[in-house]
Amino acid sequence: MTKIHPTAIVESTAELADGVEIGAYAYVGGCVKLGAGTVVAHHATVDGKTVMGENNQIFPYAFIGGKTHDLKFVGGEPGLVIGNNNVFREYTTVHAATKDGENTIVGNNNNILAYSHIAHDCRVGDFIVMSSHAALAGHVVVGNHAVIAWSAGAHQFTRIGEYSMISAMTKQVKDLPPFFISDGNPAEVCTINKINMQRNGFSTEEIDIAYSAFKLIYKHRLSRPNAITLLHERPDASSRVISALIKFMEAPTERGLA
Repeated sequence: MTKIHPTAIVESTAELADGVEIGAYAYVGGCVKLGAGTVVAHHATVDGKTVMGENNQIFPYAFIGGKTHDLKFVGGEPGLVIGNNNVFREYTTVHAATKDGENTIVGNNNNILAYSHIAHDCRVGDFIVMSSHAALAGHVVVGNHAVIAWSAGAHQFTRIGEYSMISAMTKQVKDLPPFFISDGNPAEVCTINKINMQRNGFSTEEIDIAYSAFKLIYKHRLSRPNAITLLHERPDASSRVISALIKFMEAPTERGLA
């Protein structure tokens, strides 16, 4: 059964699945759909055309589904689609998309810590960790298992590769390839994300491959086309590490590679 505190405001057209809990003084807008087992804590808000999956946790004072900040917004019903098993801690904000019929996307099993912000039209994958005060500007794409550390910020249209990490207080203005760590203002790629790879089951051999690729690309200061060519020529080019790097580096980019 759903549990709704008497002081909560849930608009009559909102759709709540079995097991949803709405805390004291929370607000749920009329276009919202909440999946089974989702908990909206006291004083939290879920608004806009937000579709949320199962077993999500919305902590106090979070605002999920707010209107885009983008000044190009001209009306309509842009939305926000969120998967399952996500945690949105205190004062986090996640905005809907800008254009009618389009959505900001947040995947599954993400941990978004206090005061973090996901802006309009972002595409956030699965198993992401955003530490407190981290922020994604509009249209940022984040790969699975990426880590965005405390007070780090990603510029509009940047891409954050899978298993990568943006270090604390880093200004990410260009794309960060998979498996690497960036640091600084503006960000520079400084090493591989060894700990993240170990935690997610990569072998010692695969971690060595990632490090040798990092040295090839950055220690030799290669251009993007030359780096891609040399990655293709490696005997381990078919490994999942090199394949992921090549795919990321060959994909279209708005910002260029860090």
